[in-house]
Amino acid sequence: MSNEAEKDILEYMKSQNRPYSASDVFLNLHKKHGKTAVVKAMENLSEQGKLLEKVYGKSKIYVVHQSQFPEVADIDLQKLDEEVTKLDRQITDTNSRFATVNAECQKVQASLTTSKVLANIEIINSEIDILEKRLAELKCNGPCMDPVKKNTMVDEHKLNISQWRKRKKMTTDLMNAVLEGYPKSKRQFLEEVGLETDESCSVSLPQT
Repeated sequence: MSNEAEKDILEYMKSQNRPYSASDVFLNLHKKHGKTAVVKAMENLSEQGKLLEKVYGKSKIYVVHQSQFPEVADIDLQKLDEEVTKLDRQITDTNSRFATVNAECQKVQASLTTSKVLANIEIINSEIDILEKRLAELKCNGPCMDPVKKNTMVDEHKLNISQWRKRKKMTTDLMNAVLEGYPKSKRQFLEEVGLETDESCSVSLPQT
């Protein structure tokens, strides 16, 4: 029973990838396992390094360890950021259209007769239903990312850029020091030592 509880809980925590207490998991799994079994299973998973445990007063909060997921390359992270930005714009546009329709509804209610108002309300409600369905589709269309996971990926992205910038500066400083006593041009030096620069590879450091 303990192994089954641990398996169910780990699969649930990985699918949600967000912080939960043992009580939350107990309820979210529809009380499939006893509360004591859930508490014990989550403590065991924490000891195994599969869950991270944080204590807040008398409460314990767990989140799945990110090592349970495959590493995401910088290019994939960039694509996800672009997709999130695109979806945010679409949601903002939909909300704006929704606000416009709602404003029109209020205007109509204030100026038309009761019968006409009721007829227009029916039409507007139909338009609102369409917009709400569209909004729901936009929210679910594409990868949905948990804020914790996104923040972790953004931090890793920033760290990689920082390391890139530091190593480039170190290499540039060292090369400049060598070139002070080098009899040939910088281009010839790069060719002789087989050193490729960001510029020769047509890449550049991100601004942020």
